[in-house]
Amino acid sequence: MTPTLTTITLADMAAIARGGAFLGTGGGGDPTIGRLMAEHALAAHGPVPVIDVDMLDDSALVVPVAMMGAPTVMLEKLPRGDEAQVALATLERVLGRKADAVLCIEAGGLNSTIPIAVAATCRLPLVDGDGMGRAFPELQMVSMTMADIHACPMAMADEKGNAVVLNAIDNLATEKLARAITVEMGGSALIALYPMRGSEAKRAVLRGSLSLIHRIGHLIAEERTGNRHPADRLEAELSGRRLFEGRVVDVERRTEGGFARGTAQLTGLNRDDGRCLTVRFQNEFLVAETADGTPVALTPDLICLLDLETAEPITTEQVRYGFRVIVFGLPCDPSWRSPRGLDLVGPGAFGYAHAYRPLGAPA
Repeated sequence: MTPTLTTITLADMAAIARGGAFLGTGGGGDPTIGRLMAEHALAAHGPVPVIDVDMLDDSALVVPVAMMGAPTVMLEKLPRGDEAQVALATLERVLGRKADAVLCIEAGGLNSTIPIAVAATCRLPLVDGDGMGRAFPELQMVSMTMADIHACPMAMADEKGNAVVLNAIDNLATEKLARAITVEMGGSALIALYPMRGSEAKRAVLRGSLSLIHRIGHLIAEERTGNRHPADRLEAELSGRRLFEGRVVDVERRTEGGFARGTAQLTGLNRDDGRCLTVRFQNEFLVAETADGTPVALTPDLICLLDLETAEPITTEQVRYGFRVIVFGLPCDPSWRSPRGLDLVGPGAFGYAHAYRPLGAPA
């Protein structure tokens, strides 16, 4: 299913942006902005080498770079363009050494493309992996936390030229303090954090994410070119499930505490005619429930909204009244189904009362 990606060029960006929007489960930020940033950097500096994490020297410095904040803010407050590089340079000064490679903190949306721009501009390789295998809304919700790797020191930068360095006591405290600073920075910031040695990255990083993103993006394009609906192959090759087909009849969305929170109400079409579904989100789609409150999919499994006709992924800030969609489910990385993983990103971590049940498991 997933040929290894070894180099990222301009020709790869459409597929990466589309595949990142799919694995982003509605979050990670608008992929178009990140794609444009990456394409500009690739055109100016050339292709980015992609490496397997096991190729790293154990003493190498690996740094994830990302956008933090509410995806809705990025639709109106565009980045200046160099904030992520400023954050990385700030962190390098604190650490007293240059990074040897950069990493996507999550496999989703803007945060699967911004690291490409940084890698191209700084002439660094990009690790084929990430810390989530999807997107989650909070900084501590990464595989690095499960591997006992500290998020700090962490650097943050905004479009005005401000840069901040955090040293918090743990990863949850890092999230809380950084979220407050992000709000003061106007709702979004570019960040560099979780600095790791190569030996730490080898035990913490979820492997192959970029290759998977690239393949998913190509798959969707190939099926559409052949006048076939991409959802059929996505279902077969990713062990996914079509959970619901319907029309969006209401969206309640608010930017609150540095997150985009809300619900989308759907009424069924085709085989789901007469049924209703509610999808709840906090930056990412987290819970899908029937009209009586029964969950059909729960975090940490992936809930993706696809356009019913084109299978283009739809993000939480894009979803609107009248959209005709497929609600698509995908199993998460197995590590998230462990007790520690569920403590970090299961339904209870977001305040939902549902007990986690793996996608497709009988009620």
